[in-house]
Amino acid sequence: MKERLEQIKAEALKQIEASDALEKLNEVRVNFLGKKGELTAVMKGMKDIAPEDRPKFGQLVNETRAEIERVLETSVKKMERSVREAKLKKEVIDVTLPAKKNNVGHRHPNTIALEEVERIFIGMGYEVVEGPEVERDYYNFEALNIPADHPAKDEQDTFYISGDILLRTQTSSTQVHEMEKGKLPIRMIAPGRVFRSDEVDATHSPSFHQIEGLVIDRNITFADLKGTLAQFAKELFGEDTKVKFRPHHFPFTEPSAEMDVTCFKCGGTGCRFCKGEGWIEILGCGMVHPHVLEMSGIDPEQYTGFAFGVGLERIALLKYEIDDMRLLYENDIRFLKQF
Repeated sequence: MKERLEQIKAEALKQIEASDALEKLNEVRVNFLGKKGELTAVMKGMKDIAPEDRPKFGQLVNETRAEIERVLETSVKKMERSVREAKLKKEVIDVTLPAKKNNVGHRHPNTIALEEVERIFIGMGYEVVEGPEVERDYYNFEALNIPADHPAKDEQDTFYISGDILLRTQTSSTQVHEMEKGKLPIRMIAPGRVFRSDEVDATHSPSFHQIEGLVIDRNITFADLKGTLAQFAKELFGEDTKVKFRPHHFPFTEPSAEMDVTCFKCGGTGCRFCKGEGWIEILGCGMVHPHVLEMSGIDPEQYTGFAFGVGLERIALLKYEIDDMRLLYENDIRFLKQF
């Protein structure tokens, strides 16, 4: 049996030395040390050996296995090193070549403008609130004092999904949801996407963004509205910005107004940017109509408030002097990378 072990070891070392690939060394391992290998077959014959000779025989088998494993491991490491060196020689990296440029994206002009508006109002103590884009007729119109026969409810202006369900035409509906919660006072802005059946041109789109603001508290007056929006305009367009309020009509506010700011290009003297007028219209506003408060469960004798709404795209167009709204949505990298 000892001679058989010597033959197995000699044959194994011979095959290891003759191997020229890692796959062949693995075959040697399987053939001699595996479950069905030569040494395993020899171990199965231990039952035919006298009990007193079995320890010595087991020792010889272990020594043979250990020697084959040692030589095999040495050969594997040597061959792996040779393969790695050959691969390194073949795959030479020219470190003098310029690296590939990593193109990193950045925020969209609308996002930049929105974050600035949010920063201004959060600094005044306002909360940013979101509402559903698919809305009920009640929240989009009726709760805002817009009766059933109002022109704004015409299907030419509104995308109706069913008789009572529509795509919101204004983020003012979010204000109604907040007022119905009954948690007073309220100081909030509601940015979001709105939808109207408009033809696409330089200043219109069927999908655009609005930022609505709402304040409800005791003893709120039009002076609070003017002071708030004047401070907003100064922070957005510069300290020298002045504001002007013109009477207007909105169903959900009374009194109502549109607010203009002095042209930040010419300072109000008149230029091409403001069409020679010195003023630029930016938003609509007013005191919340008492009936709107009543429909949301707020006592107009105890609480008053003001609301305002500004188009996000209008802010972006003015602030970055963009003359066509469509540029914001065409995904032209030549335009977007300027921001």
